[in-house]
Formats: sequence, structure tokens, C-alpha cells
Amino acid sequence: MSAAGTGPLLQAMDLDVSVAGLAVCRALDLCIEPGQCWALLGRNGVGKTTLLHTLAGLRPADRGDIRLLGENMAGLGTLERARRRGLLAQDDETAFPATVLECALTGRFPHLGHWGWERAEDLALSREALRQLGLGGLDNRNIQTLSGGERRRVAVAALLAQDPVMALLDEPTNHLDPGAQIAVLKLLRHRFTSEGRSILMVLHDVNLALRFSDRLLLLFGEGRWQAGPTASLADARHLGELYGHPMELVQGPRGPLAFPL
Repeated sequence: MSAAGTGPLLQAMDLDVSVAGLAVCRALDLCIEPGQCWALLGRNGVGKTTLLHTLAGLRPADRGDIRLLGENMAGLGTLERARRRGLLAQDDETAFPATVLECALTGRFPHLGHWGWERAEDLALSREALRQLGLGGLDNRNIQTLSGGERRRVAVAALLAQDPVMALLDEPTNHLDPGAQIAVLKLLRHRFTSEGRSILMVLHDVNLALRFSDRLLLLFGEGRWQAGPTASLADARHLGELYGHPMELVQGPRGPLAFPL
């Protein structure tokens, strides 16, 4: 599906978020436009996952509004949210035996008819997503027999099959080797910066964020945040403050690279 109109896909207005007495953000104003790729960065424990889940509508904010494709998130039903935005969780352990194809098909659940039966279209979209993730031919494998990296790619395939307009991802490169990290992020960026879509990713590796994102949302702790173009925020001062450690940036073959001193 594609977004209607050309307005923002996801907006947070004057948003306060906290968890267990920790201020994650205060008065956050965020506007994600079609075609943008955002990276959410911050130290461990600063509340990146909490904020992502709040933006996805899974937990309430302390104050403020969130709009998804121009409509108040709180007023949207669960299925309608899932048709518009997709969420890749940080952990995707499968507790019960299921095939690879069955796991990929979970992304189609918001689009199923009244009786909930998969159609030929749903099967085709799920198989194509698996193929794009290098998992073609594994349809009938038990998900529990796959490696951690393979299971992570199945979870990404389910998100692709879901086909949301706004994608929210929590550390999508978890368990992936370097080559797979690059391949998956290339695929995600291509898919979710085209046809009126956008993407916001929590990333642990700052250099992957610098390479693939054009916008950054930085969480400094104690509710402080900053958002803007990657080219403006990716410097030693901002990153040093962000991670609480001096950082140095050098020019690499594909853009700036950040290193702790």
C-alpha cells in the first residue's frame, strides 16, 4: 500500500515519554515525511525501545499526541494501525514450532479477510519476501532449526510481507553478520523510502546509522533529544555527548565513520 497524499506519515507533537521514573523525552516534536530514513540513537538504557513502542501506539505517552498518516494514533483500531505501520521488535523468539513460511505469513494478518484465511496473494507476497532475504526454498523448515541470523531475516521478511507505509524497527541487524547487515539495511532502505513510505530504525552501530540514514533522532538522557539531518548532527560534539565518550569522525569510502577515542 502507499500513503494517501503527501503529508507527514508519523508525527509526535509535544510528546513526553517516561519509563520507571526515567524521562525518555520531553516535548518531543518529530515529523517523518515520505521517503525519509531515520535512525534513533542513544546509550544503553536511555529508552530507545520505549520511545519506539510509544510511537507505534503500543504504550501511552505521558503527554502529547501521535499522528499516523494524519490521524490520531489513539483513535485507530489495532488492525488499522497494523495496516499502516509495521513494527519489528528487538527480540523475535518463536516459542512454538512453526514453519518459515507460516512465520512470514504473520505479516499478512492485518490484511486477511473476515474469516482470516490466507489467499494466494498472501502466500506469494510472503514467499517473495523470503526470497528477497535469501531464504527462498526454506518454506517448510521449522523456524526453531534456523540460526539466530536466519530467524532475524524471517522476521524482516514478515515485515516486508506486511507492507506498511511506516516501518518502525528495533535493531534490525541483531544476530546478523556484517555482510548480512549491509544487505538487509540496503533492502529496508530501498523498500521503505519509495512509494510514499518511510522508516525509523533503532540502531546500535552508529556507523550503520551514518551510512544508511538521512535523518537522526538522538536521545541524550534525562528527556533531552535532538532531531535533524544526519549531515548536521553527525559530528564529534553531538556523538561524544550522545554516548558519553569522546568520538572522532574520519571520512571513509562511503561517508563519515565514527570511532571512540
